[in-house]
Amino acid sequence: METPLAAGPGALSTPAPLSKVVADPARAVVDIPDGATLAVCGFGSCGIPSLLIDALHQAGPRGLHVVSNNCGIDGWGLGILLDAGRIDRVTASYVGDNKEFARRYLSGQLEVELIPQGTLAERLRAGGSGVPAFFTPAGVGTQIAEGGMPWRYRADGTVAVTSPPRRTEDFDGRPYVLERAVTPDFGLVRAWKGDTDGNLVFRRAARNFNPLCAMAGRITIAEVEELCEPGDLDPDAVHLPGIFVQRVVPIGPEGPGAEKRIEKLTERRPAGQEETSR
Repeated sequence: METPLAAGPGALSTPAPLSKVVADPARAVVDIPDGATLAVCGFGSCGIPSLLIDALHQAGPRGLHVVSNNCGIDGWGLGILLDAGRIDRVTASYVGDNKEFARRYLSGQLEVELIPQGTLAERLRAGGSGVPAFFTPAGVGTQIAEGGMPWRYRADGTVAVTSPPRRTEDFDGRPYVLERAVTPDFGLVRAWKGDTDGNLVFRRAARNFNPLCAMAGRITIAEVEELCEPGDLDPDAVHLPGIFVQRVVPIGPEGPGAEKRIEKLTERRPAGQEETSR
């Protein structure tokens, strides 16, 4: 709600800015429609906006196009939306151990664009910076540049949709391939700390694709573990300025979103014994 500043006779009345704080995840995602494009942060199972994803699952939009490093794991993160058949297309750099992702892709239920991880990061950063496209050496001489990568299969295993060829140019005698920026409808991110103006701080490994997804989204929604007032955060510690964030959802450090899963746990054994992963 806009609240005018107190003013005496003849003084100007200036409306205060609308608050970015949204009471709960369900309200924050209520206007995400069918067919929306989402940039969703996370690296494996780290830094995932789990409560926003759960709220989106409850809200029920379908035919989503997700741009993310990976599509979560089975039954967690974006894997929840994948299991429910809500995702139609994925742009990612990593499949991981998500068996449902592989099954849907190979059976023709999911369109998948796999691209180099650094290229994905730069496509998101470019989208948030107003750069429509850029040239990169990554992918030159491969199907990334030449086209023909299977994006979608048919149920019988034949290829239904392939990637198109991309423009290449030489700069200083070296070939580069043109990549388009990503500007999704919404960015979903998770922050360790944030203030009511949307300035965000990410913790350690969670500072992976979070800033990039937040920059790229036309509307960015951040779930925040610790909500502060403007001025409480050291400006030098802010990883993402609030100009990129439109909605802030305080979730608390001990609430339902406190769980942080480990995708693959590796244990160091005493000398003479091999390390084990599970």
